[in-house]
Amino acid sequence: MALKHTVAALILGGFVSLVAAFPTAAPVRAEIDAVLSRLQSSGCQFDRNGSWYSSSEAKDHILRKLDYLEGKTTIQSTEQFIALAATKSSSSGKPYRVKCGADAAVESQQWLNKQLAAIRAGAKAKM
Repeated sequence: MALKHTVAALILGGFVSLVAAFPTAAPVRAEIDAVLSRLQSSGCQFDRNGSWYSSSEAKDHILRKLDYLEGKTTIQSTEQFIALAATKSSSSGKPYRVKCGADAAVESQQWLNKQLAAIRAGAKAKM
């Protein structure tokens, strides 16, 4: 009897994990792509664990984290994506930072949310 329950639990657990992560909705993914495009084209530097990377390297890194997250959960909003994938190192917990030109470095969450707000404002202006 215990074997039946174990098999049933494994099957159910496998089914739940298959349905738990749906693809990110197209409008959310479009915003994520727009935010990351702004990062890539910004020419800013990206601090990850004390090392500075180009904006293209930052985009690639964050996309890898997004791919990982999409395998585990469904991204419900661009803000959730920023909070989960683009705010801090999952290994050290240190916040990511963005530095543009001579400006002081700011935490990536602040910088990315500002870009998101600009994208949304631009979309409203086109309506």
